[in-house]
Amino acid sequence: MSLYSQRGVSAQKEEVHKAIQKLDQGLYEHAFCKMYPDFIGGDSDFVNLMHADGAGTKSILAYMYWKETGDISVWKGIAQDAVAMNLDDLLCVGIYDNLLFSSTIDRNKSVIPGEVLEQVINGTQEFFDELKRFGVNIQYLGGETADVGDVVRTIAVNGTMMARWKKKGVITNAKIKPGNVVVGFASSGRAVYENAYNSGIGSNGLTSARHDVLSKHYAKTYPETFEPALKEEVVYIGKHRMTDNVPFSDIEKAETYSENLNIGKLILSPTRTYAPLMKVLLENYFDKIDGVIHCSGGGQTKCMKYLPQPLKVIKDNLFEPPYIFKLIQQYSGTDDREMYQVFNMGHRLEVFTDEATAFKMINDANALGIEAQIVGRVDDADKKELCLHVNGQKIIY
Repeated sequence: MSLYSQRGVSAQKEEVHKAIQKLDQGLYEHAFCKMYPDFIGGDSDFVNLMHADGAGTKSILAYMYWKETGDISVWKGIAQDAVAMNLDDLLCVGIYDNLLFSSTIDRNKSVIPGEVLEQVINGTQEFFDELKRFGVNIQYLGGETADVGDVVRTIAVNGTMMARWKKKGVITNAKIKPGNVVVGFASSGRAVYENAYNSGIGSNGLTSARHDVLSKHYAKTYPETFEPALKEEVVYIGKHRMTDNVPFSDIEKAETYSENLNIGKLILSPTRTYAPLMKVLLENYFDKIDGVIHCSGGGQTKCMKYLPQPLKVIKDNLFEPPYIFKLIQQYSGTDDREMYQVFNMGHRLEVFTDEATAFKMINDANALGIEAQIVGRVDDADKKELCLHVNGQKIIY
């Protein structure tokens, strides 16, 4: 059994998918998000969408970093995580503007004071204000904040995003076909709308990141941050304290950045949103976009779920994994197969298109400070299959 499973989490969420398999799949079976007829406006030319997601266990890392350093501003990154994990899913179906957001915050009041809530709530609005500069408009409708200390050990930060969008402007993934190339957009680096180096970690696999990189000091000091029934050999098995510095020589293209970076900030890098980029791509190349995948839970295997027919996706030009993933793999001993199922490993957004359009998209991404490249292609097949070329080997899913 993998370390990930032993810690009570699942990259593929098999039990969740089984639980919801009888539910209505919406208008478009293979779309990244479920869409329904326009119940709100009653217009057959529109669709409605409501989506829920959150920062996951990353909030536990913020809790420990705040307790250890006193830096309360780290909670603003958790606010961004909760938004980006919703927003970037909606980007995959072509929605990038005129959105509504409601937050859901569950806390243990005995350890999470009001000033933390203020950071999360105000950080959410500040993130929306920044996105507005790039033409992405999101209205913050407030939400629910509940004191549920008997349920939550520290804090859970989640949200719901809603949109009404023209049918002719949605992406359903039904057009993914042989001959498509797959453009990957880097999860790490520093986009023009980011104020610091982004490790690329996103908001998936943070249970592994936390336990594999950080030391037993955290098990002893913050027992509220893990399930006490877990075996000791899977709890905080790394070497680092959150305040340990990360030498820039260990980070790709580190010479671009001048600030010091510690392990805590590396793991807590706020989830990059691709909204400013996707607004450009959708406005300029909508008719050339056959599919879009957010490589969140499931990592590089996420695309398998949304293929519209038996196809083989070959990813043979993947990004060099950012430093954070190498660190996690080094301490955990996790094999490549599981790493690429749990983490994005270098790109968290991929677009299926033709080769000529791909190069235009790459240029647009570079203009926003985001690295991009053709990472793979789509071929005919008798069944759905994914082939990753990693470290001189082929990994088949």
